[in-house]
Amino acid sequence: MRDIRGLKNIVLMGMMGTGKTTVGKRLAQRLGREFFDSDQEIESAVGMKIPEIFARYREIRFRSEEKLVVHKLAALSGIVLATGGGAALDPDNMAALRRSGVLITLRAAPEVILERVSRKGDRPLLRKANPLAEIQILLEQREFAYRQGDIEVDTSELTPDEVADLIIERLKEKGYGKGQG
Repeated sequence: MRDIRGLKNIVLMGMMGTGKTTVGKRLAQRLGREFFDSDQEIESAVGMKIPEIFARYREIRFRSEEKLVVHKLAALSGIVLATGGGAALDPDNMAALRRSGVLITLRAAPEVILERVSRKGDRPLLRKANPLAEIQILLEQREFAYRQGDIEVDTSELTPDEVADLIIERLKEKGYGKGQG
């Protein structure tokens, strides 16, 4: 069986507010890997924050930039990658990410997502009268994509460190750890 350290990439996907960036940083640190966040890479490439990109160019431009960044990052090896919440909706993104490593879906209850994203600032897709209802709609629309993960972890009641430890444990259970038979 393969050692986790030999695994090409570990890709975190899921809805905004499930902990992809926070958990990804901890996971990368534990595994001695470089961490990338696709949203941060988009902001760096475009020279604007994501809410600005949405305001000025709309979602179509954002998704175009996201696709370029996802494919660039998927070509790297030995990284932990946190993708944006909608990256999994694009079949080309999913194919590139699947070829690049193991896909981990992070999940959380809609109420937990709302509470977390409310602390983090502007989320263009949640600029609605009822953000909780919008989260539920987005989760339903994205379920088919998030189900494609190799491993799923519900982060609702776990700390980021517990989630990172659980991911490592599940990777080993799936045969990515030493001595697994």
